[in-house]
Order: sequence, then structure tokens, then C-alpha cells
Amino acid sequence: MKLYFSPGACSLSPHIALREAGLSFDMVKVDLATKQVADGTDFKAINPKGYVPVLQLDDGSVLTEGPAIVQYIADQAPASKLAPAAGTLERYRLMEWLNYITSEIHKSFSPLFNPQASDELKTLVRDALVQRFDYLSTQLQGKPYLMGETFTVADGYLFTVLGWTVPTQIDLSKWPVLSAFVERIAARPAVRAAMQAEGLLK
Repeated sequence: MKLYFSPGACSLSPHIALREAGLSFDMVKVDLATKQVADGTDFKAINPKGYVPVLQLDDGSVLTEGPAIVQYIADQAPASKLAPAAGTLERYRLMEWLNYITSEIHKSFSPLFNPQASDELKTLVRDALVQRFDYLSTQLQGKPYLMGETFTVADGYLFTVLGWTVPTQIDLSKWPVLSAFVERIAARPAVRAAMQAEGLLK
């Protein structure tokens, strides 16, 4: 398998999942500004959407969209317990979390990285994220992971997007539960390995 990634982007989530699952894969770096792969290939020829993550399977087929990719990865290594079994209510709980993270948190950050976004829009976005973080704090209160006692792909995804509070200057220390969650996930060996491979750790 090949993971097309950009350092620190949302592709860090499936990168973490691959390492947590113990699967073999190659990393292919993408320049999102130029839409080129490291070897000069046009990335849009691989993913016409023009963004990461992309997981190219061994048969050459391509899978896009983070929440779909991480579930695929989890299902390749069921013993890792990165996702509950398909068809169970718990699996739908996982999907519930992945959808919430992608639609309410991940996408909310987009204007904060857009230099053309107005200050007014950015203020609205920050206010919305405050409410989302308040909700997440209540949901994580008293448990180590989103699904309870077991780390899942949803935790890797949430960790990834919460990491964006640093470049967008959102002070996560206002939510001690979330700060503790980030520290807990960051300490996992597979997470550290993924971050080191992307050049995110000194």
C-alpha cells in the first residue's frame, strides 16, 4: 500500500492508523500547493480532488476520504481493535464520531488556514470551535478514549485535528480534558513514529 500524505495534514490520521495496525506501507509526500508528488508526478492524476489522504492499494485501486480510509485500515487488522466489528452498534458509534470530527471540527478549521478568509469569518469559526471543544470535553470526561477504554481510529483523527490548534493559535489549555487527551495520544509509540516520519517531532 501507498499513503499519499502532506506533513501535519489530515493524512496524519491514516498514517497513525497504519502504524497502529502494524501494516506495511510506503509513504509518498505531496506538495498541496503545487499539487505535485515528490517525484514530480501530477497528484491530481492520482486524486482528481487534489487533496490528501489517498491510500493506493496493492492492486492499484485508490481510496480517498480519511474516515473511509481509516476504517479500511482497521478492517485489515481486526486484532488491533482500531474499529469495532462491522455491523455492530459500536461500529456505528465509531462512524458517528468520525462523521462528527470530519464535518464539525476538521472542516471548521479550513477558514483559519485560508489567507483570503475575513477576520469576521475566522471569529465565527473560532466561536463555533469553542462550542465543539466544550462538547468534546464532556464526552471525554472520565475516559481515556472517545469509545471508552480502547483506542480507535477516531482517536487518531481527533488527535490530528486538535494538533491544528497550535498553528491557528487556539489555546487548548482552556480545556484540560482535551489537553490531557492530546498528551495521552502523543505518547503512543505508533503516533510518535508517524510524527517523526513526517518531520513533526524534533
